[in-house]
Amino acid sequence: MKQAALELWNQRNERVREAGGRDRQKKQREQGKLTARERVELLLDPGTFLEVDRQVTHRCTDFGMAEQKILGDGVIVGFGEIDGRKVAIFSQDFTVFGGSLSSAHASKICKIMDLALKAGVPVIGMNDSGGARIQEGVESLGGYAEIFWRNTQASGVIPQISMIMGPCAGGAVYSPAITDFVAMVDQSSFMFVTGPDVIKTVTHEEVSKEDLGGATAHAEKSGVSHFTFSSEHSAIHSLRKLVSFLPSNNCDPAPRGFTQDTADRETSGIDKILPESSHQPYDMRELILETVDDRDFFEVQSQYAQNIVVGFARLDGMTVGVVGNQPAHLAGCLDINASTKAARFVRFCDAFQIPLVTFVDVPGFLPGVAQEYGGIIRHGAKLLYAYAEATVPKLTVITRKAYGGAYDVMSSKHVRADFNFAYPQAEIAVMGAEGAVNILYREEIKKAESQGADALAKKRVELTETYRKTFAHPYKAAELGYIDEVILPAQTRQRLIQGLKFLETKRESRPSRRHGNIPL
Repeated sequence: MKQAALELWNQRNERVREAGGRDRQKKQREQGKLTARERVELLLDPGTFLEVDRQVTHRCTDFGMAEQKILGDGVIVGFGEIDGRKVAIFSQDFTVFGGSLSSAHASKICKIMDLALKAGVPVIGMNDSGGARIQEGVESLGGYAEIFWRNTQASGVIPQISMIMGPCAGGAVYSPAITDFVAMVDQSSFMFVTGPDVIKTVTHEEVSKEDLGGATAHAEKSGVSHFTFSSEHSAIHSLRKLVSFLPSNNCDPAPRGFTQDTADRETSGIDKILPESSHQPYDMRELILETVDDRDFFEVQSQYAQNIVVGFARLDGMTVGVVGNQPAHLAGCLDINASTKAARFVRFCDAFQIPLVTFVDVPGFLPGVAQEYGGIIRHGAKLLYAYAEATVPKLTVITRKAYGGAYDVMSSKHVRADFNFAYPQAEIAVMGAEGAVNILYREEIKKAESQGADALAKKRVELTETYRKTFAHPYKAAELGYIDEVILPAQTRQRLIQGLKFLETKRESRPSRRHGNIPL
């Protein structure tokens, strides 16, 4: 090789690594943020990253941009490995034009997404951008739309993960919103369609950037974000773990995990978790941890709609998606946010052949004017639709209450769950005993009421106990075949693993159609 050619090669590659300049990189680190390249290197297995399009520059000549060209144009794209498994990645570089998206910048992202779809590997995007590059006008807007289109085509085919590592505003927020999982870093990640200044001008509302679109706002209020982390290091470390649960695409199985936790281990600790009284709360997470391999549960959206718990775990090494009502919050009632949260998770698992394990303790849908006006009927139907649509193995354990329509919705036999189990203390009925007594025995209660408070209280206790003995147990449902087996809590892990092994070869077809019309 000629010396001149080698020197030019070295010079250009050094310019690529410097990106927007050492001063801007230093400023980024001072803000507690990694550079775009450092993020890639931390995420991927050492020595596996293959970068493409590192010499690309923008093609804009307006507003003096012809004299401002930086190799790579503000985004690093390529392939690498996480725990030996292939992934595609792009990482926006805020040191180059504020990470703004140009036509060339968008083309790099589109190229890597197209290749990922062909290869059947997950796409991970690290977003750190000021938005569309104003100097390019509609070209940059067109670039965003090209990315959105590819997000949509890849949905349900390859996993898509977005890591918000800085600002993400305007049109830039819609690509992460289409992807499967969104992660944010506290105090340094921001997402909003319109920023605080625009809101103040248009609506005269004053709000800080953090309160409007920070990690906490999207984790607790909007539900846009699935994960919140204290630092970029912890975010990237946890993302590697998330990927370990997921298949590379919708045709491949999820990778099996290694565990020394035996398949026949008794879950006797569940007896200590479940209270004696059906009115007492308990933490469904503890029941899940007691059941799954090595007490390892990777929760999704832990800060949002806390009356339902969703996340990934393994049973005898097999990846499963776990859904469970949370009695410790709103008594485990289903409301608008819980229904939407669980529905999206169920549909993800179904798209990627991940079996669903559902733990049911639900007294019904949350009552209230705000819920009705907010569309609880429509939003609750999303969860019903998601479970009914799912063809992956579905296993259900009723731990305590399963009342009314919520019993149907939560992966009941009637929406085609494969194995439905219940504990002996499970209560499967149209409603709770107290409410049912008011309707069924209205005349008797009215008669007792005329005899005084003591007589009324005694009669209520008597009638409630009668109802409980007649309906508030799992055996009527078991007699009808709606419950496959009434199991002891200590048998939970064993039965779930046995069911999963049997269902490994499950095949189920649905009517031919373009797509269903889920009540969005």
